Amino acid sequence: MNKILVLLIFTVVSVFAQPDSRIDIGSRRELFVDSFMIEKMVNCQLRLHNPIMRDTALKFDMPWEGKFSAYSTVLKDDSLFRLYYRGASGGRKNYTTCYAVSKDGINWIKPDLGIHAYNGSYNNNIVILNDTIASHNFSPFIDTNPNKKIGYKFKAVAGEGEEYLNAYVSDDGLHWKKLREEPIYKQGLFDSQNMIFWSEAENCYVMYFRTWTGFHYTGFRTISRATSDDFINWSDSVRMDFGNTPMEHLYTNGTMPYFRAPHIYIAMAKRFLPDKPLLRSDLVKKYVKDSAYGATSSDAVFFSTRGGYRYNRTFMESFILPGDDIRDWISRDNTPTAGIVCSNPREMYIYRHSHYAQETAHLTRYSLRIDGFVSVKSGYAGGELVTKPFIFDGSKLEINFVASPAGGIIIEIQDMDGKPITGYSDKESKENIGDEICRIVEWNNGYDVSKLKGKTVKLRFILKDADIYSFRFFD
Repeated sequence: MNKILVLLIFTVVSVFAQPDSRIDIGSRRELFVDSFMIEKMVNCQLRLHNPIMRDTALKFDMPWEGKFSAYSTVLKDDSLFRLYYRGASGGRKNYTTCYAVSKDGINWIKPDLGIHAYNGSYNNNIVILNDTIASHNFSPFIDTNPNKKIGYKFKAVAGEGEEYLNAYVSDDGLHWKKLREEPIYKQGLFDSQNMIFWSEAENCYVMYFRTWTGFHYTGFRTISRATSDDFINWSDSVRMDFGNTPMEHLYTNGTMPYFRAPHIYIAMAKRFLPDKPLLRSDLVKKYVKDSAYGATSSDAVFFSTRGGYRYNRTFMESFILPGDDIRDWISRDNTPTAGIVCSNPREMYIYRHSHYAQETAHLTRYSLRIDGFVSVKSGYAGGELVTKPFIFDGSKLEINFVASPAGGIIIEIQDMDGKPITGYSDKESKENIGDEICRIVEWNNGYDVSKLKGKTVKLRFILKDADIYSFRFFD
């Protein structure tokens, strides 16, 4: 073949094979927990919002629970909230898996399940009895895979000692059994709460689990990841990348899809500082009797990922602080519960273990605005945010925002070159003030943006004394 023709064909193929730089967001909700959608910000910043402490959600006050109750997971199952957590009636042994239920995420009930007898009585909320291996770090999830090969609705993993993970299954979330005797995974050091779920975005099962940066138990506690098509056969372990940030002990990871934007995985991890206590060890003994615990401190941090092997750690500061109670500044306290639930249109609930290894151990409930982890914030002087080019599917634009009476948000839709599109310019935008989770954006000609569907556009947010949390296009 003529060399010139070959070169021409190669050039044409190369041109058409270039990756599309546009982001196809369809009708999914986009949050500003990272810079994924941000092309430019002027006089704005990403702002992390701290959850607000509300009340005691659950006391670990039954004989089969105790001060070493830990590693809780909350699941939303239709209109029901299910809570699973470790009971430890024999101190740091004889672990049991316990269960509580709620209809609103505020009032929790420990039902008498009648499944296992404890000291001769079936009046308890135990779903797995005296199985230290299963219950040490039992981590359940609801399997939403529409083509799952293992047909149970509820699945879980739990550490076999510290070096193996076993799989557990259940039809009803109450009666559990081991899927098989052989562990499903061995490439880690699993003495933590290891997260697993079906990812709709990645079309596979995803697992995030405890490893160390050094050999065996040396270096820093950190997080690795593996994937599976069938829940049984898993990829090799790959350590997660945190970008150009300092290494820290991450005791748990809490990584789960955010329920309003499941392509974004939210991680609420416990950061552990074993060599930075608030109190001397002799003073800690007033609260913590077990010599293996005490003079340490910890908090909860926030980061996220959109799949793959990279976490976004924009924020190194605390997400959930220990608070003003000295008992939350000692021992291995402040472990966030895996999972976030929502029972009203404006708030979601987050839970944290408090007073660990102490007689007053309990779960604390926090609240946070819907989508309210991070906002793009501008001051009174005003600022701008311009998104990267994207295409969408829908006829209306919805935003989650707060803007003061003296401030506001104006939204312009631009073409891919950054030029205002007629009918959707900043001059034609209605100003948005108020505090709404789902404001429909309007211009002089109304809110219909359907004629731009499938076209490459950018959004320009002009903010003054305002926060923007999320946006989406929909019909």
